[in-house]
Parts: sequence; C-alpha cells; structure tokens
Amino acid sequence: MDIAPIIQQYYPAFTAKYKQLALPGHFKALHAMSSCRTKDCGELYVCCPSCGKAQWRPLSCGHRSCPQCQNHQATQWIERQQSKLLPVPYFMVTFTLPCEFRSLAWNHQKTVYSILFSCAASTLKDFGLNPKNLGAEIGMTMVLHTNSRKLDYHPHIHAVVPGGGIDQKRRQWKKKKSTYLFNIKAMAKVFRARFLESLNDAKFPIPATVPRQWVIDCCHVGKGISALKYLSRYLYHGVIREKNIISNQDGQITFQYIESKTGKTRYRTLKGEDFLFLILQHVLPKGFRRVRDYGFLHSNAKKLLSVVQLILRVFLPVIKERHRPVFKCPCCQTPMTILGFRYPILESG
Repeated sequence: MDIAPIIQQYYPAFTAKYKQLALPGHFKALHAMSSCRTKDCGELYVCCPSCGKAQWRPLSCGHRSCPQCQNHQATQWIERQQSKLLPVPYFMVTFTLPCEFRSLAWNHQKTVYSILFSCAASTLKDFGLNPKNLGAEIGMTMVLHTNSRKLDYHPHIHAVVPGGGIDQKRRQWKKKKSTYLFNIKAMAKVFRARFLESLNDAKFPIPATVPRQWVIDCCHVGKGISALKYLSRYLYHGVIREKNIISNQDGQITFQYIESKTGKTRYRTLKGEDFLFLILQHVLPKGFRRVRDYGFLHSNAKKLLSVVQLILRVFLPVIKERHRPVFKCPCCQTPMTILGFRYPILESG
C-alpha cells in the first residue's frame, strides 16, 4: 500500500495526538512523503527525441525516510562498499543500547547517537590493537539502526568487520584464524564503561537502574556482502517498505514483519495516527550520518586500504559510473530529454 494516502488520511489525528511530542523533523518527513512524486515536489518537462512525445513528470521528494526514494543512492553505496571488500571472513558485531537509556537517547538524539558510535568504534579498535587478540589496526563499517523488527524504538549499531588487521610498521596483514572475533563479554564491559563515562562528560543524568551486563552480539557473516546488503535496506528507504503495509481498515493499519528468533512472519495492527508516530520515531536529526567507516576503511585512509589490497592481492575491477535511471517515452521507450522544470509556488504567511 502507498504510504502517501495513509499520511493524508491520518495527519489530522496524528497532529491532535502527537503535536507536543513530535519533532519539527517529523512534520517535514510527513510533508515530504505525502507529496512524493506529485506536483507539490516539482516537475520536469521531458521530450522524446524520436517521436516528439512531451510531458511533465513529477519529482520524488528525496527524503531519506521515504520508502519510494533514493534507490540510486542505495545502489551507489553498495557498489562503494563492494569495492572495499577483502578476501577474508567477515563478522557483524551489534552494540545494543539498554532500554533504560532510550528516553535519554530520544531527547538528545545527536549527542547520544554520536556517543554510541564513538564508544563502539573505540572498543572494537582497541580490542584489535591488543596483541592478545590481533595486534593490528582493523577496519569497520558501522550503521545506526533505531528500530526493532516490530518498529519499536530500539537504538543499536551494527558493525561489519573484516576478519583481520594491518600492522603498519611491518606492512603485514594479520588474519583471524577462526570464526571467532573477540570475547563479547569483555567487549561489553569495556563498551559499558566508556559509554557511562561519556555520558558523565556530557553531563547527562545516568538512570538509577543501569544493568550490570550489557548485550553485544557477534556472528560470522561469510564474505560480508550479505551483511552489507542487509544494512543497506534501511539507509535510504526508511524503516518500512510499502509492500509490508497489509491493510488500512476501520482507522487501523496492519503491517507485517519477520520475527528475528523464529523467522516467521508476524503482523502488527495499530491506529493510523499511532502507526505514523511509530515510523517517525526513526527519522534521524537533520544532517546526522547513519553510516560511518573506521580504520583502514575510512575515506581518509585510501592509501592504507591500497596497501591492504596489495598485500592480499585483491583484484580491483574497473567500476563504471552508474547513471541515474532515465525517463522513457511511453510510446517508443526511447530515453527522454529533460528540457525544463518547475517548482510549486509556496504560499506566503
């Protein structure tokens, strides 16, 4: 089901119920998604060079929470990550923020999410540098997710880590010899201590009931491409796909999701306005980067990555620049030429 008519139908009820709780970015996201690929987002005037067919085509909203937008950006991201893949085993490490901190994270999103990134990255980096573990500098790609499978607010970070690291002094690659990365209980203790220390430094109140044991999960994910494709699903398309919205009846929305423990398809039904707030909880603050690279995978470490690829004898194919999809003529399927554009006139006051 299309999300735009759902937003238009339940917007008044959403505003009445969540006006005080919703953030300005939430209303911007609603406006963008409801007007996506309509005249409200602007139009392009295109013409077919073969048959002369001309027409106005509506633009997409381009919002990163819109399930209809940014397919091109998602494909480009996957291609960039594929160019960095190494012929080594890969691991996915998940750092989960305990539920006691969710209220704090919601009220101070940019700061808490940034602390979550820095503490997770420094924990992995230091465990890699430790001679008892690897004694080398590792690389990692981290992605922030704020949702559970049921779309509840559940901040956590996934880190895709190649199984090995580079010793820069010796120009030597040190590989992991098993399907085991680092001790997750030891990592959880370090991550917990660093996160609490960072909260103290930021002068945030720490909840009275902080769990003594935190959860870090680590699993072997083969060559890494499957994990990257999984992470790319929510980078540019929002947290729900329109095909997963099953019904809109009697003021209620039903959507489906895959239960992580059983792998079975489950269904969840909510009032329309509650459904809108459920998906809007995961709209990130403006300008906040959801995905970040560290170590030899960082954009500023291209020379170091080249050394790693040289040591591992990685064959780098020539990557052709992927062009944006073109408008095709409805009559003869010839790519159409853009001749002009127009934007909607905004009402003043």
